[in-house]
Amino acid sequence: MTPRERVLAAINHKEPDRVPVDLGATPSSGISAIAHARLMKHLGWDDKTLIYDVVQQLAQPGERLIDRLGVDVLDIGRTFNEKDSDWYGISLPGQYKAFNPAWFRPVQDDSGSWISYHKDGTPIAAMPEGATFYDQTIFPWLDGYPDSRKGMEESLDEAMDKILWANMVHSPWDHAGEADFWQTLRQKTLKLREESDKALLVVCGSNLFEWGTFLRRMDNFLMDLYIDQDNVAILMELLMERHMKTLEKVCDAVGDVVDVLRFGDDLGMDSGPFMGMEIYTELFHDHRKKLCSYVHDNSGMKTFLHSCGSIYQYIPSLIDEGIDIINPLQTNCLDMEPEKVKAEFGKDMCFWGGGMDPRVILNNGTPAMVRDEVKRRLDILSPGGGYVFNNIHNIMPDVPPENILALFDAVLEYRIS
Repeated sequence: MTPRERVLAAINHKEPDRVPVDLGATPSSGISAIAHARLMKHLGWDDKTLIYDVVQQLAQPGERLIDRLGVDVLDIGRTFNEKDSDWYGISLPGQYKAFNPAWFRPVQDDSGSWISYHKDGTPIAAMPEGATFYDQTIFPWLDGYPDSRKGMEESLDEAMDKILWANMVHSPWDHAGEADFWQTLRQKTLKLREESDKALLVVCGSNLFEWGTFLRRMDNFLMDLYIDQDNVAILMELLMERHMKTLEKVCDAVGDVVDVLRFGDDLGMDSGPFMGMEIYTELFHDHRKKLCSYVHDNSGMKTFLHSCGSIYQYIPSLIDEGIDIINPLQTNCLDMEPEKVKAEFGKDMCFWGGGMDPRVILNNGTPAMVRDEVKRRLDILSPGGGYVFNNIHNIMPDVPPENILALFDAVLEYRIS
C-alpha cells in the first residue's frame, strides 16, 4: 500500500498492510522544537528546526525525519514558507538553534519573558523565561459581551484578531491575508499531491466552544453556558457565519485534492466533559453537524475533530454530527480507556492518536518500556482498522530522543495479526 492508501483504509475501518503513522500533520500530533532539536543532535543530522507553530513552539518535521519514522500523512501548510528568507534564527533553551517565521517578532522584556504584540500595541501572548510555549494574555470580552447582537457582530472580528490562536497562526493560514492566497493554496497542494504518495491534511479550525473561552476566559464562559445562553447562542451563530465562509473556500480550493480536514474544539478535562450532554446538544450539536455536512457534501475529505480530555459522553453525538476521526484519544482521562472506546465506537469512529502514555512512560520510561506500551496499545486499537498511530498530543521537550525513535520504530515493527 502507499501511505495514502494506508491512511484511507484505516479511516474506512479496513486493516491496512501496517498501522499508519502521523507526526506533524496537525498541531496536536507534532513535536516540540526543543525535542526536535535534541533529536537532530542525537541522530547526527544538521536538519533545521523550523518553528511553524509559534504558540505551541512546534517544529515542522523535515522530509528526512518523515521518512525515518515512517510517517504517512502531511499537512499541506508545509508547502508555504519554503525560502530561507521566510525564517530567522533564534536560540532555544539548551543552546539549541531554531528558526522563527519571519513575520513573528516577539520582544523580550526585563523579566526574560517573550511578549507578542498586536499591531495596535496590545500584548496578546507571553512565554515566561523557562517556559516552552506562549500563553494568552488578553480576553477581549472578559468583562462581558457587547450589549446587543449588532454590537457583538461589529466587534467580533477585532476581538478575534487579538486572540493568539488567530493572530499567531501557523501555516498556511499565516498567508491567508494575501490577495492570491486561495489560488496559491490550490497550486501548492496540487504540486504536493504530484510529488508525494502520502495522505494530505488541511487544518481548518472552526472551533465553537473554545472561541467562547478565548473571548470570555474559561471560568466566565463555563458559567455563560448555564446562565447566559442567549448570548452564547448569538456568539455561536456569528462564529458559524465566519466558519462557513472559510469552509466554503477551503472545499472549493482543495476539497478534491486533500484527504482529511481537521476541526478543533477541546471539550473535556481529565475528570470529565466541560458541560452536560443537554447543554452541549442545545448549543453546539447542530452547528458542528452543519460543518461536517458541508465538508462531506462539497468535497472528498474526511472530517477530523481534535478534542482533548474525557469526551466519552459526546462520542455518540460526534458520530451523529458526521465526525469521521477523533484525536488525540486521551486515554488517561475518565472513561477514555482504549479497550472501552474501541469496543463501543470502533466501528463508527476512527481514532487518531492514543498510542502512548505521554505523562509517565514516554518522557520517563526506557526505550524498552516505550516499545512494550506501543505494542500493548496497538493490540487493542489496530484490529479492524479505524486507527492511525500517534502519541497523545504533541511530543514534549522533556522526551528523550531514544524514546522518540523507540515510539515510531515499534509501530514500524508491529504487524497486525
